Amino acid sequence: MHAVILALNARYIHSSLAPWYLRAGTAAFCAHAHTVRVAEGTINQSDGDILALITDGMPDVVALSCYIWNIATLRRLLPDIRRLLPDAAIVLGGPEATYNAKTLLRETAADYVLAGEGERPFALLLDALASGDGFDSIPGLCRVAGDRLMLAAPYSPADEPPNPYTPDYFQALGGRIAYLETSRGCPFHCAFCLSGFGAGVRFFRMERAKRDLLALAASGTKTVKLVDRTFNADKARAREIFAFIIGEYKARIPEGVCFHFEIAGDLLDDETLSILSAAPPGLIQFEIGVQSFNEKTLDAVCRKTDMTRLISAVRRLIALGTIHVHIDLIAGLPHEDIAAFAASFNAAYALGAHQLQLGFLKLLHGAPMRRDAMRYPCRYSDAPPYEVAETPWLTADALSRLRHIADAVDKLNNTGRFRRTLAYVLDVTRLTPFELFDALGEQIVRRLVGASLDALTAAVQAFFAELPNVDADVLRDNLVLDRLSTNRSGKLPTCLRLADRRLKRAAAAVAEAAPGKKLGIAILCARDVLVAADYTACDPVTGAYPITQYPMKSNDTGRAVCDRPK
Repeated sequence: MHAVILALNARYIHSSLAPWYLRAGTAAFCAHAHTVRVAEGTINQSDGDILALITDGMPDVVALSCYIWNIATLRRLLPDIRRLLPDAAIVLGGPEATYNAKTLLRETAADYVLAGEGERPFALLLDALASGDGFDSIPGLCRVAGDRLMLAAPYSPADEPPNPYTPDYFQALGGRIAYLETSRGCPFHCAFCLSGFGAGVRFFRMERAKRDLLALAASGTKTVKLVDRTFNADKARAREIFAFIIGEYKARIPEGVCFHFEIAGDLLDDETLSILSAAPPGLIQFEIGVQSFNEKTLDAVCRKTDMTRLISAVRRLIALGTIHVHIDLIAGLPHEDIAAFAASFNAAYALGAHQLQLGFLKLLHGAPMRRDAMRYPCRYSDAPPYEVAETPWLTADALSRLRHIADAVDKLNNTGRFRRTLAYVLDVTRLTPFELFDALGEQIVRRLVGASLDALTAAVQAFFAELPNVDADVLRDNLVLDRLSTNRSGKLPTCLRLADRRLKRAAAAVAEAAPGKKLGIAILCARDVLVAADYTACDPVTGAYPITQYPMKSNDTGRAVCDRPK
């Protein structure tokens, strides 16, 4: 059989492991010889380009990996795939197919759905298609047989999957984000998630995990993203891998490679934090899914979190200053109205993470929150990603308000471009973070969709200047420092420029003292200080460029000069 496996990613920078796992499965489990080609595209390509990827070589079998970001595109293309390849077997897999097999088999041109893990089932299906026999023994296979719809439970084996990291994989990766799993499943059973509803969590051999980690680190990628759902569920195992990465950095792990982990913050213990304290800046990133600080909400979605321990551990982690930390919240969970969500938001913001991701509940096929509408009443979109539209605790208008807040957080906080300015305004106004971003989302972000950074800066400056206790000069200076430290052009927008005839001479003196360096230079208003951003290298954790301050003074001739940096 000649088969093609298509992965349709959300963006070019993303890669996909699924097709390579399936291809490895055919090598490991097929009794017959088959030709299996992996094709990768993005949802941003034209339908014609995607169809060309699929039909190249006129395959006998078309396998499609289905996720919330691509299922709408794939469903739209299925009639064309059937028209162009009338005799091909069309196989769907992935979470969007696993938990929606009945609908897909009834409403689309798909012939088969493989529910659950697909490495062995896909191999057995190719053999069955080649021989015309053996379909009934394929685990997880859902199909139409005559007038009967035959559905199977998701397949979840106990053994390790075959190794997907072949030379072809590395050639196709081409420096994009590389993905690695060292375990499958999750020990927790959150009602909005699918990961914990298989046969539990199983860990791959440590030898394999370290081997694959080194291979990906040496592949030319800048980011290796661990897709283990709760990487530190086994704390001792996580510690060993963290220590291994730190110990191999600049040896078998090239300088500049970053490892991204999804972890549970309350599972960070003293021994783990001690190991992490030795991590070089930028080597490790953590994404911590807090989701809510509301105890009643967490209980309703079966999420167990020791909040006291989480808050303490995350603050200690951030205080190291060497690890980028990303905190997740979910809006639309049970028992969380605007007031309760505001409390969660303020608690999350107070942790001081580098990014605060405000996401919205998605009612995924197969998740308990979608299956049990009586227990989890809410209205949600029928179209992927099935985002919540209204709950008994949040109206549609309230959710729209939260979306504006999420946009404001992304543009002002998560980009890192207004870090000093936000800290200053929150300090002097005594507004809570939720109050400030609520106002920003309504008054600024909603009205500036698609605006340039300069236009956003001017609007933010004008808005903040009207808030109580904000000093216009101090505000301007913080905006200057933010812009210089995050914009390598070194240019300030018109709204921040200062007419000071001392600037040219002082800037020349600073530049003369730093030959060959690209600098961004300005004079502050509230303090008689010249500041210079050095664009040689940014902080690998925050992405900001360092700024040196030079107090201004006059010499005997009355010319403006700079003192030693402070």
